[in-house]
Amino acid sequence: MVGMKLVAGLGNPGREYEGTPHNVGFQVLDLLMEKLEVSGFQQKFHSQFCRTSIEGEACILIKPQTFMNRVGLAVAECAGFYKIPAEDIVIISDDLDLPPGMARFRDGGGHGGHNGLRSVIDSLGNSKFRRVRFGIGRPVGKQDVVGYVLGQWSKTEEKLAQSVMDQVLVELVGFLVTSQFENTSFSAPELA
Repeated sequence: MVGMKLVAGLGNPGREYEGTPHNVGFQVLDLLMEKLEVSGFQQKFHSQFCRTSIEGEACILIKPQTFMNRVGLAVAECAGFYKIPAEDIVIISDDLDLPPGMARFRDGGGHGGHNGLRSVIDSLGNSKFRRVRFGIGRPVGKQDVVGYVLGQWSKTEEKLAQSVMDQVLVELVGFLVTSQFENTSFSAPELA
């Protein structure tokens, strides 16, 4: 048996943020729940919270409802309650520096300018947690970053993002069952 895992998909609460690049963490978590045939969140730890098991291994899935700049509070509260070390936490977030259709798994590291990751690092007091960074690319032209990450995906960007979701889910489930986590990346076939 491996220790309990915590997977937090980052995003902002509210219908106006659904389907935005900044909420890709919520989208991945929803797909993971679907894949695991788990339904129903409850409100706990300032999050939509679900406790489940995969092949006998306990895990917690959360979607913090604190808005991006304060997601660390929810992650730290949940991890503290269940005594989950940073090494057993996976944070799923968007990444402006990766193109749409690319996802990167990384063990530890900095926040890379991402306010959600910054909040998690500050709240946990370390950066040893695992990350799944989902590429959303940068805005083109004169569009500002905030407008871009809180806007809707283009059809092309959405298709590219969807094309790596299955690979990401397989890798995530593997970690939850075995605790094996490798720094790796996945790209949509169109990017190869």
